[in-house]
Amino acid sequence: MTHELLLALLGFAFVTSVTPGPNNMMLLASGVNFGFRRTVPHMLGISMGHALMVFLVGLGLAGAFKAWPPALLALKVASVAYMLWLAWKIAQSGAPGEGRARPQPMTFLQAAAFQWVNPKAWAMALGAVSAYVVEPSALAYAAVAGSFALVNLPSVAVWAGAGQVVRRWLEGPGRLRAFNWTMAGLLVLSLWPVVTLQI
Repeated sequence: MTHELLLALLGFAFVTSVTPGPNNMMLLASGVNFGFRRTVPHMLGISMGHALMVFLVGLGLAGAFKAWPPALLALKVASVAYMLWLAWKIAQSGAPGEGRARPQPMTFLQAAAFQWVNPKAWAMALGAVSAYVVEPSALAYAAVAGSFALVNLPSVAVWAGAGQVVRRWLEGPGRLRAFNWTMAGLLVLSLWPVVTLQI
């Protein structure tokens, strides 16, 4: 990979990683509800899980969806169902002392698995593999995946950090409840790309 192509890839990885999407909406909510430190496994799961996804998409996983279109439909249905469930869980997150069991932050494995039903993650993986791999090979796909992991982690950490920063302002139960419902709504709105996802 040339120096210019690598810089372009890193720029693509940064822009797509730091802009709003399902992962970042959930990290912002997690930063508010659980703090930055407890959100670290979630961030690592996103970065490592997406890097693995990029690598496997490069090796030909996307071809399986082209060969058998019902698999793409199943992916879309699973994406919508899971993200609606997550939105509901975020909306129902309560403030400390409300007398209900508080949800736990997303684990490393949960966050890594979420990438497979995240339409933005698919778009990022497909875009990176198709645009930045000149000579297809396992090594080239690994380089793209590694570049994404390198840029993605600090990019998504910004969102968890922002959640930590506004956490004190949202300490009141009413404010926190309004924030969680807003995040749930934004997560639902982010489902739109599922309808138009093409592989």
